[in-house]
Amino acid sequence: MRTIIEPFRIKMTEALPITTRENREERLKAAHYNVFLLDAEDITIDLLTDSGTGAMSDRQWAALMMGDESYAGSRSWRRFEKTIRNITGFKHIFPTHQGRAAERILAATRLKRGDIVPNNSHFDTTRANIEYVGATALDLPSPKAGDIHAETRFKGDIDLTALERVIARERKTIPFCMITATNNTGGGQPVSLGNIRAAKALLAKQGIPLVLDACRFAENAYFIKLWEEGYADHSLIDIAREMFSLCDGATMSAKKDGLANIGGFFACNDDRWAEDFRNLLILTEGFPTYGGLAGRDLEAIAVGLEEALEEEYQRYRHATVEYLASRLITRGVPIVRPAGGHAVFIDAAGFCPHLSAKDFPGVGLTTALYLEGGVRGVELGSVMFGRCAEDGTETPAPRELVRLAFPRRVYTQSHFDYVIEAIENVFRERAAIPPFRIVRQAPFLRHFTAHFAPG
Repeated sequence: MRTIIEPFRIKMTEALPITTRENREERLKAAHYNVFLLDAEDITIDLLTDSGTGAMSDRQWAALMMGDESYAGSRSWRRFEKTIRNITGFKHIFPTHQGRAAERILAATRLKRGDIVPNNSHFDTTRANIEYVGATALDLPSPKAGDIHAETRFKGDIDLTALERVIARERKTIPFCMITATNNTGGGQPVSLGNIRAAKALLAKQGIPLVLDACRFAENAYFIKLWEEGYADHSLIDIAREMFSLCDGATMSAKKDGLANIGGFFACNDDRWAEDFRNLLILTEGFPTYGGLAGRDLEAIAVGLEEALEEEYQRYRHATVEYLASRLITRGVPIVRPAGGHAVFIDAAGFCPHLSAKDFPGVGLTTALYLEGGVRGVELGSVMFGRCAEDGTETPAPRELVRLAFPRRVYTQSHFDYVIEAIENVFRERAAIPPFRIVRQAPFLRHFTAHFAPG
C-alpha cells in the first residue's frame, strides 16, 4: 500500500490544552519569552523535544508490572543488561538515570583540562559536560553539512580529513573521539557506516577510542538501510550491531530510541574505563545494577530498545517527519534538507532574513509559533550554541535553526496539519517577528533558563 499508517492503535487519550492567543501572550511574557519556562498546560502541540516525551506501548506498560525493585542484582537489571548486550555487544553495561549522567561520568573519569574531544557535532549536554571539566568539545561536521538546503545523503558524517589533521596535531590531548548518530546539531542527519568505519580506522592507528552517542541509533540504522549501498536487505538490529562493533564505547539516552520516559546507559569494553565509571556511578547515581532507575524503568527500556528496531515502526516514524518536511518545502519554508530522523529543522535565518544572528531569530520564531497556535519548538542557534564572552560579546553559532522534534507515537496526521497551518501563517507575516536580546543567562546550558526581551 502507498499509504503509510501508524503501526499501532490508540487505547488511551489525553486532552490537549486549547488556549487563546490572549492567554498565550500573557503566559509567554510571564515566561520571559523562553518556551522552556512555559507550563505544559499552556502548550497545545509540544515539539520541544523527543526526549522522554513518547508514548509507551502495551508491552512496555506490561513490563512495568514485572519490575523487580531489589537494590542489587534484580531480575529487571538482568533483562536490561541482556537486551543491551544483544544489540551492542559491549562487555560492560551501566544504567544511568538519563544520557547526560552517562556523559557527565565519562567526562569526569576520562577527561582533564586541556583535552580535546572531536565529534561530528556535540549536542548541548555533551558539550556542556566536556567543557565543565575544562576540556574542548571540537565539532568536525562533514563539508556536506555546509549547505543545509541540499538534498545530500549522510550529512551527519564526521569530516575525516579534518579528523586526521586534528589527530596528527593533537594526538596526546585526545582521550577519545565521539560520533553522534544521528547528528542532532546538524539537523538530525544520519551517519553512514562507511564513515564510522573510516573514522575508526584513523583513530585505531593512534590508539584513540571511539565513543558513539547512540541516543538515536535505531533511526540512524534505518537511514543506513535506506541509503547505504549493500544494506537494503539487512535487518535493523544487524545494522545496529555493526555500528556498535566499530566503537569502543557508547553513551545512550533511553528517552529517545529506548522509547522510555526516563533512563540511559554507558557501555564499553575497556576494563579500566569500566572500573572508573562504576566507582563514580556508585557515588552519584546508585548501585551499578540500577544506576538511578527503578526496576520498572529498566524493564520498559529493555522492551523499548527492541521496539525501536522494528522496521514498520521506523518506516512510519520517518514517513511522519517526511510528511511535515515535504509540505513545508512546497510552501517555501526553508528547512534543513533532507528531513532528519526525529525532527524537522527550520532555517530560522532564512525564515527571518530581516534578523541577524545577534537578534536571535530562532527565539523570535519559537515565540511566534507559540503565539500563533500554541506550538512549542526549540531554538538551536546562537542561544544554544553561541558563545558569550566575559565582556558580553556574543559569538554566533554556525547556523540559526528551530527544531520541531517529534515525540514518539504521540501525534497523528491532523496534529501535523495543524502545525503546518501555524507555520504557514507565521511565514506569511514573518517580517513582523521582532529581534530579541538576552537579559539573564546561566554560564552553562543557558537556553534552558535564560530570560529574553523583544527589541
